[in-house]
Amino acid sequence: MGGKGDSGSSEGGEAVTGHPELGGSSTGSELPDERAGPELNRREIVKAVEVVEKDSLAIAESFTSLFSSLRSALSEVAWKAGTENELLDYFVKATSSSIDHMHCFGDATGRLQESVLDAATKGNRYINSSLRLNEELKGIETLAAQLKFLRRNVDALDSAVNKLIRLP
Repeated sequence: MGGKGDSGSSEGGEAVTGHPELGGSSTGSELPDERAGPELNRREIVKAVEVVEKDSLAIAESFTSLFSSLRSALSEVAWKAGTENELLDYFVKATSSSIDHMHCFGDATGRLQESVLDAATKGNRYINSSLRLNEELKGIETLAAQLKFLRRNVDALDSAVNKLIRLP
């Protein structure tokens, strides 16, 4: 794969040298470093293509190994099942079992959702009751203050009456 690009034929850099409009010089007085640029470019391209080829081969080997492993696993399942009909029955049972599990999961999810909604409703009732009680307690605080004031007045009145009764 690497033979053509390294030969120095009229492909690539030398073809450009004769055309001033393409960036080459028409005098033909090129330095050796200027000619090395396209040659290095070709080498880099060839190396990159080789790397891609190696990676492609590695991927192909991986796919071959994967398909071989899959074929082996399927033949093992088929061997365990015995015949194609038994294999089909095996897959149907597995599928119906999965469907049963999905139905069970759906039922459990539905019940859980109902429980969560019930708990949320009860929680909202509790919060609303607490808020109502809080409002009522605010009214009771003023009532308690009034009762304290009234008690002081009653105590003062009681003291005054007791003093009046003891005078004689």
